[in-house]
Amino acid sequence: MKKIGLFAIIYLALMPVAFGASVVASVNGKPITDADITARTTLMNKQGKTSTDNRRHALQNIIDDSVKLAYAANFNAVPDDRVVEEELKKMNLGDLSATERAMATDALRAEIAWQIIVARTILPTVDITESDIRAMRTEIATDQGLPIEMTIVRLIDIPADVAAKLTKPTSCDDAMDMARRLGGAPQKFTAIQYELATDIRERVVNLPLLTWSPVVDRSVLLVCDTKKTDEYGKLDEVIEQNAKFKQAMFIADQQLKQLRRKAVVVINDDRYKL
Repeated sequence: MKKIGLFAIIYLALMPVAFGASVVASVNGKPITDADITARTTLMNKQGKTSTDNRRHALQNIIDDSVKLAYAANFNAVPDDRVVEEELKKMNLGDLSATERAMATDALRAEIAWQIIVARTILPTVDITESDIRAMRTEIATDQGLPIEMTIVRLIDIPADVAAKLTKPTSCDDAMDMARRLGGAPQKFTAIQYELATDIRERVVNLPLLTWSPVVDRSVLLVCDTKKTDEYGKLDEVIEQNAKFKQAMFIADQQLKQLRRKAVVVINDDRYKL
């Protein structure tokens, strides 16, 4: 009886480790507990990353962190504690429990390691074409505007039949004279593209020079001239870097999916089936 009683005591003492920890999954043999997921969810909330399915997302992030770190170890790209601690301080996450802090450290270490991998192994292989740069430049121009000075002629309250009589002018002055001959009162102004109102910018970004725009809200626009400002040269460099980074991150995401498929991931709890 004493032996049985002793066994029962040992069994009960081990229960918090074996069962209380509630191992819901493992990746390459490393357990992931329900407490880990709770800590990661809290961390995500503090970073403003909320969703109705945060716990499943948290588990996926923990799995990805493990996969990233295992891969980065092959390239000696895992940052040391000092680097991680410095970056963690910059995040200003406030008070964290021991579990939350450990989770934040793991997540940050994996993110830094993955950035190193991208910089070392992917970015050098990315080739950006002029068409890629043009596409990104157009995207920025439409959404935010570029540092390009634009001289624009605008006609407002113009009837459709009058707009139909507008032909391609030879110059800005010709456009102004044409509008006046048709009874209009043209407005001429010069502005940096990013200073234009969104609706105006969207209409003129891809408008060929000296070409009247379609009528919108009884108004037409014409771009007489454009001039790149001093900022533009630096912007092209930034655009090229951003285009390379965007392409590199796409490749990295595909690579992570491949690594995730090769990892041994076991989900023990149906609530977390991915």
